[in-house]
Amino acid sequence: MSTTYRDALREALREALTRDQRVFLMGEDVGRYGGSYAVSKGLLAEFGEERIRDTPLSESAFVGAGIGAALNGMLPIVEVMTCNFSLLALDQIVNNAATIRHMSGGQFSIPLVIRMATGAGRQLAAQHSHSFEGWYAHIPGIRIVTPATLEDARGMLWTALMDPDPVIIFENAMLYNLEGELAPDAGAVDIDRAVVRRAGQDLTLVTYGGSLGKTLEAAAQLAGQGVSAEVIDLRTLRPLDMATVLGSLAKTHRMVIVDEGWKSGSLAAEIMARVMEQAFYDLDAPIARVCSLEVPIPYPKHLEDAAIPQVATIVESALRTAARHG
Repeated sequence: MSTTYRDALREALREALTRDQRVFLMGEDVGRYGGSYAVSKGLLAEFGEERIRDTPLSESAFVGAGIGAALNGMLPIVEVMTCNFSLLALDQIVNNAATIRHMSGGQFSIPLVIRMATGAGRQLAAQHSHSFEGWYAHIPGIRIVTPATLEDARGMLWTALMDPDPVIIFENAMLYNLEGELAPDAGAVDIDRAVVRRAGQDLTLVTYGGSLGKTLEAAAQLAGQGVSAEVIDLRTLRPLDMATVLGSLAKTHRMVIVDEGWKSGSLAAEIMARVMEQAFYDLDAPIARVCSLEVPIPYPKHLEDAAIPQVATIVESALRTAARHG
């Protein structure tokens, strides 16, 4: 059936709320307003105020409440309006949610899911448009997932709720209107492994989240220029599935990483380091990165587009890498 990424997320929420009475959703404007991106629209009328909870504008407070609820046997889904705002809850996420299992010697679990919008492209300026997935992927004790397809938007939530540790789901804001076909029986999906979205022989393109569509389009353009690019969707950023990445590299011997985060200290840099440590001799050319420019995301559309990875910059980097020899 035809649907959108937004509707797939809503169906995932509806299924979870129906399936287990311990599940509830809370966050800013998730109830009467229906969510800042309309993901939870209609759920308040369907499930009531006990299950769909509007919260005050205090990320630290409601993320902390989610941690407490998880500690007491509930399965909370906490929506943070944008990943920029999650910085107001860093103490709760980093010092509490991520550490309690370790600090309790395994006595306590935190089955908490935090959903947040990420990424640029909607002219929401620097306080609403950054990509902090790579920051959070640095932290032991939490899992980071980045659904880039309708199937993953529909299926990752329930799997995340069944994880005994906190899971953060980063939903790229440019994907909410993505349309496509989704099987009527679509359900829970794996959140442990990356997946090859397009097979190729000459070059590996590694990406995730909102950059997947651009990377696939770049791969199609590269095919028209005689370069066969394999596209890997990481899906989960912590823990990284390096086996899939290295398996592709062993075939293509060249790699470009597309990451909407800033280049300095980026997830792309971590992947590069692991490739150098584990598969240096599989490389026939230096690894290239296509990342956001080292600036706060601008408001003007032409500057915003220039600041983040685009199809043309991915193609250009891939062609340079494919032309390099040893």
